[in-house]
Amino acid sequence: MSLNRTFATISTALIAATALVACGSDSSAGGDAGLLANIESGNVTLGTKYDQPGLGLRNADGSMSGLDVDVATYIVNHIAEENGWAAPTITWRETPSAQRETLIQNGEVDLIAATYSINKSRSESVNFGGPYLLTHQALLVRADDSSINTVEDLDNGRILCSVSGSTPAQKVKDALPGVQLQEYDTYSSCVEALLQGNVDALTTDATILNGYAQQNAGNFRLVEMFQPDGSAYTNEYYGVGVKKDDTAATDAVNKALEAMIASGELESAINSNLGSTDGITVGTPGDLSFIE
Repeated sequence: MSLNRTFATISTALIAATALVACGSDSSAGGDAGLLANIESGNVTLGTKYDQPGLGLRNADGSMSGLDVDVATYIVNHIAEENGWAAPTITWRETPSAQRETLIQNGEVDLIAATYSINKSRSESVNFGGPYLLTHQALLVRADDSSINTVEDLDNGRILCSVSGSTPAQKVKDALPGVQLQEYDTYSSCVEALLQGNVDALTTDATILNGYAQQNAGNFRLVEMFQPDGSAYTNEYYGVGVKKDDTAATDAVNKALEAMIASGELESAINSNLGSTDGITVGTPGDLSFIE
C-alpha cells in the first residue's frame, strides 16, 4: 500500500507539472515562455534600434537611450507593477528593420519597440500594441539655409539625401522630377553630408529627423511635408511588436501605453529625447482601424 501511495503521489505531481507547462506555452502562442511569463520570471529581452539618436541608441558605455527605449522599459515595468511582480532585468537586443518579425517569431525577443510602423503585411506576422505615436515624412535641412521651407522648394535641382532603396525619397522624386537623389548606406552618413553642404536635405520620418536635430543642436531644422491637398506625405503609426496571437500580452502592452499617455510621461519622453513634437502626434493604443 505504501508503494502504491508513492506511485500515486508521483503521478499527481507529474500531471500538475504538465498542466503548468501547457499553461505557460499557451500565453506565448508559440512554445517559448512569452512576454508576460518572462516578466514574471524576472528576465525579459527587449528589441530596439542601436543606431538612431533620440529613439534607440547604444551609448559608448553600453547603456541604452531613446524614446523607444523609454517606451519599452515603461511597458515591462508597468506590467510587472500591475501584477505585483518585481521589475524585471532587461536584456537589450539590436533589431534591424529587416529582422524584426523573425526575431519575434523565433522567440529571441519578447517585445520590439524600434520605429516599428504598423501595416497590414507586418500585422499578419506579429501582434501590435499601440500605436503610441503617429509621425509623418519630413525634411531635415541646415539651420542656416532659409531657401527650403516646403518640399516644393527642392524642385529646382536641389540634392535630397536618404538611405539606399528609400521609399520616402523616391516618393519625393516621383512628385518632383527636378529633385536630385543622393543615397548613402546610413542616415548618419546623410547627416554628415548635410552638415558638410554636400546635400541640401534629408528625408525620412519626422521622429528620426528630430533625433538627429537634437543630437546636433543648432545645426538643423525640420521642415514638415504636405501633399498639394494639404494632407501629410505619409502616415507612420509606431507600434510595439509581440508574438502573433498573444492576446494577453497585446492587451497588457496597450494598457501600459494608455497609462503612459494619460500620465503625460509619453509626451515628456518625446520632448526629452527628440527635443520637439513637430511632425509627431500621440497615438491611440488598440485602435488599428487605419490598417488597410
